[in-house]
Amino acid sequence: MLKENLLKRALSALVFVVVILGGILINEYLYVVIFTLITIIALAESYHLFEKSGNRPQKYYGIFVGLTIYLLTFFVARGDIPPSSYFIAIFLILFLFIFEIYQDREDHFISIAFTVFGIVYVVIPMSTLNFIAFSGINNGLFTYEYLLALFIILWVNDSGAYLIGSVFGKTKLFERISPNKSWEGTIGGAVFAFIAAYVISLFFTGLSLFQWFIFAGITVLFGTYGDLVESWLKRRAGIKDSGTIMPGHGGLLDRFDSTLFAAPMIFLFLKIIEYFFIS
Repeated sequence: MLKENLLKRALSALVFVVVILGGILINEYLYVVIFTLITIIALAESYHLFEKSGNRPQKYYGIFVGLTIYLLTFFVARGDIPPSSYFIAIFLILFLFIFEIYQDREDHFISIAFTVFGIVYVVIPMSTLNFIAFSGINNGLFTYEYLLALFIILWVNDSGAYLIGSVFGKTKLFERISPNKSWEGTIGGAVFAFIAAYVISLFFTGLSLFQWFIFAGITVLFGTYGDLVESWLKRRAGIKDSGTIMPGHGGLLDRFDSTLFAAPMIFLFLKIIEYFFIS
């Protein structure tokens, strides 16, 4: 039984990595298809978490708005449409209030709040991946360099933290929210992440070694907070996993919780590099 579970986890992880790498490395069209699906599924899982906590977001309309915002961001980042196109999203959110008055319930504002919260928590952070993919450092052209680096560092950090924490973990990092995380594991994961950043710098020369180390530090710090926030949401909902789409690993929200906090910060970091060191 244990061997079957380990095999299931390994195969699930392999498929996940192949799909993500394919979406990043092959071309921008496959990228947008794969990451749009990931974003929408993760958003649906977040609404499931909110429902388990006793809240009732307008999940179907929220998913429609989330899909629209993600695709708008892709085409804005690609340079196909102007940033003013975001006004479409504003109008869609206004309609959320109109639809809510037709719902027969008393907690209207809570419903609206959690519908919008799902979009802010999942869709907007995932949308920043589009701007990382079409970074100004690469003259706005699609590039896999920074996306690939982000996910490699996140994966190495998670794996390193798990391995070191399993062997040496004694000091709890945040026991109230995530009792299995330890300071030893967190520091060990960070060390592996910086080693990964050094290796990445040998192949990707768009940033200096020092800048890659900053890239890794930002990813580790905010990725850890992303993990903790999702653990907090799951604890409030009283569930272990956000979904079941990945056998042995849970849902996509479980796999991208670190990305939700790391990606916006990496986008900001690359913008700073672009304006102060490239322009």
